[in-house]
Amino acid sequence: MIKKYTLKGLGCANCAAKMETAIKKIKGVNDASISFLTQRLMLDADDEHLDEILVSAAAACQRIEPDCELKY
Repeated sequence: MIKKYTLKGLGCANCAAKMETAIKKIKGVNDASISFLTQRLMLDADDEHLDEILVSAAAACQRIEPDCELKY
Protein backbone atom coordinates (compact mmCIF):
# COMPACT_ATOMS: atom_id res chain seq x y z
CA MET A 1 0.00 0.00 0.00
CA ILE A 2 1.29 3.46 -0.92
CA LYS A 3 1.28 6.07 1.84
CA LYS A 4 2.32 9.73 1.91
CA TYR A 5 4.41 11.35 4.63
CA THR A 6 5.70 14.87 5.18
CA LEU A 7 9.38 15.67 5.56
CA LYS A 8 9.92 18.73 7.75
CA GLY A 9 13.23 20.58 7.41
CA LEU A 10 14.39 19.01 4.14
CA GLY A 11 17.07 21.42 2.97
CA CYS A 12 18.29 20.29 -0.46
CA ALA A 13 17.41 18.12 -3.42
CA ASN A 14 20.69 16.20 -3.17
CA CYS A 15 19.86 15.15 0.39
CA ALA A 16 16.37 14.12 -0.76
CA ALA A 17 17.91 11.86 -3.40
CA LYS A 18 20.27 10.29 -0.84
CA MET A 19 17.36 9.71 1.56
CA GLU A 20 15.29 8.11 -1.19
CA THR A 21 18.13 5.71 -2.00
CA ALA A 22 18.61 4.82 1.66
CA ILE A 23 14.89 4.23 2.25
CA LYS A 24 14.63 1.98 -0.81
CA LYS A 25 17.27 -0.30 0.77
CA ILE A 26 15.19 -0.90 3.92
CA LYS A 27 13.81 -4.44 4.12
CA GLY A 28 10.08 -4.44 3.35
CA VAL A 29 10.14 -1.32 1.18
CA ASN A 30 8.86 -1.97 -2.33
CA ASP A 31 9.43 1.59 -3.57
CA ALA A 32 10.06 5.08 -2.23
CA SER A 33 10.00 8.50 -3.82
CA ILE A 34 10.84 11.86 -2.24
CA SER A 35 9.80 15.16 -3.78
CA PHE A 36 12.00 18.03 -2.65
CA LEU A 37 9.49 20.60 -3.92
CA THR A 38 6.52 19.24 -1.98
CA GLN A 39 8.61 17.90 0.94
CA ARG A 40 6.76 14.55 0.67
CA LEU A 41 7.74 10.91 0.86
CA MET A 42 5.65 8.41 -1.11
CA LEU A 43 6.27 5.02 0.45
CA ASP A 44 5.18 1.64 -0.87
CA ALA A 45 5.92 -0.87 1.86
CA ASP A 46 4.66 -4.02 3.57
CA ASP A 47 1.80 -3.11 5.91
CA GLU A 48 2.78 -5.82 8.40
CA HIS A 49 6.13 -4.16 9.14
CA LEU A 50 5.18 -0.52 8.49
CA ASP A 51 5.99 0.73 12.00
CA GLU A 52 9.50 -0.74 11.88
CA ILE A 53 10.03 0.59 8.36
CA LEU A 54 8.98 4.11 9.38
CA VAL A 55 11.41 4.10 12.31
CA SER A 56 14.22 3.00 9.98
CA ALA A 57 13.22 5.57 7.35
CA ALA A 58 13.17 8.38 9.93
CA ALA A 59 16.61 7.32 11.16
CA ALA A 60 17.95 7.28 7.59
CA CYS A 61 16.61 10.79 6.98
CA GLN A 62 18.18 12.17 10.15
CA ARG A 63 21.48 10.44 9.41
CA ILE A 64 21.66 12.23 6.05
CA GLU A 65 20.20 15.56 7.17
CA PRO A 66 20.06 15.95 10.97
CA ASP A 67 17.45 18.76 10.90
CA CYS A 68 14.98 16.72 8.83
CA GLU A 69 11.98 15.04 10.50
CA LEU A 70 9.70 12.42 9.01
CA LYS A 71 6.13 13.21 10.10
CA TYR A 72 3.84 10.19 10.34
